[in-house]
Amino acid sequence: MTARGSSTALPLLPTSIVGSLPKPSWLAQPETLWSPWRLTGDALVEGKQDALRAAVHEQLHRGMDIVSDGEQTRQHFVTTFIEHLTGVDFERRETVRIRDRYDASVPTVVGAVGLEKPVFADDARFLREQTDQPIKWALPGPMTMIDTLSDHHYGSREQLAWEFATILNEEARALQAAGVDIIQFDEPAFTVFFDEVQDWGVAALERAAEGLRVETAVHICYGYGIQANTDWKATLGSEWRQYEKSFPLLQRSSLDIVSLECHHSRVPMELIELVRGKKVMLGAIDVASETVETPEEVADTLRRALRFVDADLLLPSTNCGMAPLPRDLAWKKLSALSAGTSIVREELAVSTP
Repeated sequence: MTARGSSTALPLLPTSIVGSLPKPSWLAQPETLWSPWRLTGDALVEGKQDALRAAVHEQLHRGMDIVSDGEQTRQHFVTTFIEHLTGVDFERRETVRIRDRYDASVPTVVGAVGLEKPVFADDARFLREQTDQPIKWALPGPMTMIDTLSDHHYGSREQLAWEFATILNEEARALQAAGVDIIQFDEPAFTVFFDEVQDWGVAALERAAEGLRVETAVHICYGYGIQANTDWKATLGSEWRQYEKSFPLLQRSSLDIVSLECHHSRVPMELIELVRGKKVMLGAIDVASETVETPEEVADTLRRALRFVDADLLLPSTNCGMAPLPRDLAWKKLSALSAGTSIVREELAVSTP
C-alpha cells in the first residue's frame, strides 16, 4: 500500500508514534509539559525546524514506517492550536479541571472562535520535504479542546465543540493539501465524558473529518505518563473498560483508524473486537514507564491483538505521546517497537501460504 502524499509503500504492520517526542534541551525544558521555549524570534523558527529534522531522522533510524513531526514545533498538543484562534484570550487565564483529573491554567473563550489562517500547514509542508515516507499529523479533537480551556462566551460545551469541529475541518483540509497522508484527532476526553461522547462527541469528530480524502484516525488514551494520570489509573480497578463506551460508536463512524492504549494497561484485549473492520493503531509501548520494552514484549502484545484484528489492519504504535520522557529513552523505545514488530512480521510471513 502506498499512502497518497508519499512515494513509499507501507509494509505489513506499519509502525508509527502516536504524537509527541521529547524536545532537545536547547529548544525547551526536557521532560516537561507546556515547557516555554528557550529561543526567540528567528532563532526559534530555525530551532523548531532543526528539532523537527532530528525527530524525523530518529524515527527513520529507529524503523518507523509512518513519520510524524513529534510535535516539535508546538508547546502542547491542544493549546498551541487554540492560541492561533480568534475569540480566545490567552492573557485571561483560569484554572480548570482537565479531564476531571488534574488542574491546569488555561486560556478563556471570550468571543466567537474562528480560524484566520491554517496553523500547521507550513510545518506540515516542511515535514513533507524531509521524507518520502508516509506522514501523519495530529490535531486535538473537539471534545478535548473544550476540556482544555475556560468558556465565557458560548455557555454550551456542545455548541463550542461544533464550532471547533468546523475549524478543525478547515485545518485538516490545509494539512491534506500540504501532503499529509494521515490526519489524527486526539480525543483522550473520550475516556471520561461518556454521555457526551454518545450524544455529540463522535458526531463532532466526524464533522472535523468531513470530506477529507486522506485517512483519518482518532486517538483515545489514558494520558501522558505524568503523575496525575498515573494516580487516576490506579483508581480504575482491575479492568479498564472505558473503550466499551466509545468503540461501538466509532466502529459505525466515518473514521478510518482507531488508536488505543494497550501495552501494560488493564484494557481487556477483546475490546478491540468492538472496532472490527477498522484499522487499529495499537499502543505496544508504555509511555508511563522508563523501562524499555524488549522486542519480545512488543511482539507478544501484537500477537495477542491479532486475535481481534486482521494483520493488514494493525498498526503498531505507542500508547501516547512521549514528551515527558528522557530523549534517549524515547529513541530506545522506538527501536523496541520496530524490533518487536519485525518479529511478528516474520512469523506472519512464515505462516502465510
